[in-house]
Amino acid sequence: MSSLAERLQRKSQKASATKQVRLKLVYVDFWSAVKLSFLIALTLGIILVVATVLVWVLLNALQVFSAIDGLMSNILNQKFSVTTLLPLTQVALFAVVVGLLNTVVGTVLGAIAAMLYNFSVRITGGLLVGFTNN
Repeated sequence: MSSLAERLQRKSQKASATKQVRLKLVYVDFWSAVKLSFLIALTLGIILVVATVLVWVLLNALQVFSAIDGLMSNILNQKFSVTTLLPLTQVALFAVVVGLLNTVVGTVLGAIAAMLYNFSVRITGGLLVGFTNN
């Protein structure tokens, strides 16, 4: 009688055929789509706020605002300052407001997309997805 290891060795020597599974996506759960779109929009909003603050700090550190101040002072013949016109707190607050609006709009668009897909499945029959074991 052969041992288990010999049987497994013989089994692994056989060529395995490629298996393929085809599935149709006929329903997208509404609340799952809303939660996922909320998380994606929230992440993009946080990235927007952080990127805005970093760009402002970088421009200030590279003396770009000083160069703009000098150029505008020459053009207007009066003292001009970008950093007093747009301080970091005001820029960051504007970025937070835009990030919050982005989050709300992104969540609503995700919900609308899920509803439209669920309604269109009745006409189109769904999305065909294929998987293989390769």
